Amino acid sequence: MPSHAPIQILLVEDNEPDVILTQEAFLDANLPTIMQVARDGVEAMQILRREGEFGASPRPDVILLDINMPRKNGLEVLAELKDDPALRTIPVVVLTTSQAEEDILRSYQNHASSYIVKPVEFDQFYSAIQALGQYMLGTVRLPPH
Repeated sequence: MPSHAPIQILLVEDNEPDVILTQEAFLDANLPTIMQVARDGVEAMQILRREGEFGASPRPDVILLDINMPRKNGLEVLAELKDDPALRTIPVVVLTTSQAEEDILRSYQNHASSYIVKPVEFDQFYSAIQALGQYMLGTVRLPPH
């Protein structure tokens, strides 16, 4: 794999075990990433808009977005950020346990780049995250900031 500057990732996830597993999968794969975590949709939008305590937050290169979260769910976040000219070019990968066709359809209608159902098994989840990281670093051209 060619060397890259680290990819800035915003992980929007309220499930602590999934946060830890995602972080470890990227670390173990030696993928050059810097990951910031938002625990719900409200915090994600504050980070993206650099509000309050998040004024110095870097603009993410990609967002990994869960759907089922408190305060503001992932579909609401997706619609809001794709409606914002300053944020809409950030690729969003929906990474969720939901297999509901309505969630999949709404995600793509709101311009999600991909929709990935989290595997339930630890090893499969870990492998899926590592494959996603390899794909982002080895294949995808990210938009300039």
